[in-house]
Amino acid sequence: MAGRVLGKTKNNAKLQEVYTLGAVLGKGAFGTVYLAAEKTTGKQYACKSIAKAKLVCEEDVEDVRREVEILNLVGDHPNVADLYATYEDAAHVHLILQLCKGGELFDRVVSKGTFSEKQAAHYFRTMVLVINHLHQLGVMHRDIKPENFLLMTQEDNAALQLADFGLSTYFKPGQKFKHIVGSAYYVAPEVLRKDYGFEADIWSLGVILYILLSGLPPFWGDTEEDIFKMVLKGDLDFATAPWPEISDAAKDCVRKLLTRDPAKRPTAHDILQHPWLQQQGAAPDRPLDSVVITRMRKFAAMGKLKKAALLVIAKSLSESEISGLGQLFKSIDADSNGTITVDELRAALTKMGNKVNDSELQAIMAAADVDGDGLIDYEEFLAATVNLNKLEREAHCLEAFHHFDKDNSGYITPDEVQQAMLRYNSAGASEVKAMIEEYDTNKDGMIDYTEFVSMIRHNTTELQQASSFFRNLRVPATVAPA
Repeated sequence: MAGRVLGKTKNNAKLQEVYTLGAVLGKGAFGTVYLAAEKTTGKQYACKSIAKAKLVCEEDVEDVRREVEILNLVGDHPNVADLYATYEDAAHVHLILQLCKGGELFDRVVSKGTFSEKQAAHYFRTMVLVINHLHQLGVMHRDIKPENFLLMTQEDNAALQLADFGLSTYFKPGQKFKHIVGSAYYVAPEVLRKDYGFEADIWSLGVILYILLSGLPPFWGDTEEDIFKMVLKGDLDFATAPWPEISDAAKDCVRKLLTRDPAKRPTAHDILQHPWLQQQGAAPDRPLDSVVITRMRKFAAMGKLKKAALLVIAKSLSESEISGLGQLFKSIDADSNGTITVDELRAALTKMGNKVNDSELQAIMAAADVDGDGLIDYEEFLAATVNLNKLEREAHCLEAFHHFDKDNSGYITPDEVQQAMLRYNSAGASEVKAMIEEYDTNKDGMIDYTEFVSMIRHNTTELQQASSFFRNLRVPATVAPA
């Protein structure tokens, strides 16, 4: 099935002009993963090359598009393999991804046999955190298994990265799916019954924890059919070694994860509070939501000029980079009028279990309400929630600089700043001067391109923290593809 897969893009370069492809790192049903070295810097990445010839129907094409969209949506998490760039030619779609040199967690499990409870809790906490991140954004992975958790290095304490989002999809709370996807040992019983939701990811986590602690899967057989029968009807074995030596709290955590009724299965957020993770020192030391609310207050202190620049950059992003955020925006915008009010934000917070008083809500609104009209429009929402590394890229910075530099002089002057700020309740001469002085490192009264890029990339944790807050506001979406 030929033709354009990813749609229009501002990146007209060819993959071979930017990267040198090396050894094959892995192969899948639709493509091959290569070691890729950036020609200008020598920095190494993984290049997932998807063969168009294997995309035989429109559904296959949509799966690739959705994989790219989801990577752009969730990739700011420290334990998700980040998507750096995409390329497309007549034969392939190429995804440039973060390189994980430590191999698959599966291989580490095989080499070690079992982990101590403390080691297992360390890895498992990371897995639950990243699945919680996905589920908060309305994404389920649908192929959670040790092979899809990669280690950054060969070290024993190497960080985990969740990879391979080829089977991932968006979901609405309560939405059910029928396509059987996933891997035999890790598939949830409701998936085999063709009636499942995001809770299937939690079951898969339970299977992984069972393996981390015992070295064996809870349900197994000589054939895939035998495995499926065990998944549907098999009992958990806690009698065979090493289970008698494993703590009751660990076994309780496994039991809860492998609850057969998905409606009674805990969420990722619930599991993070489980006593076993607390006993092993692997539970979060404070409620997640309280952290992101505090971060949102810091975002409120960001300067007007920087916010305006980030708005320009957010508007220039491709559809694949922002489509997931569009669904999130719709889920909060209850009346579908294109803006988010305090009441709508309060309702979204309540549905997510957040208790925030009105003064905090006002601070949250101020953090994203760049034009000061008391509402958060779509562009403001994008600027506050988009994956941060998209905003920092050179092409986006350059485009935003030219937006401000109207006369193409190579400098942003006070007049150009004042003109740009007209949309945002304007700015007087003294305020414009203060805006420029904040980033004018050579003190010439203007902002050159180097100073502008420094402004975008300086203290960018402010924006990341704001992004984390809104990304945790997942409520039932109005639109989500099946």
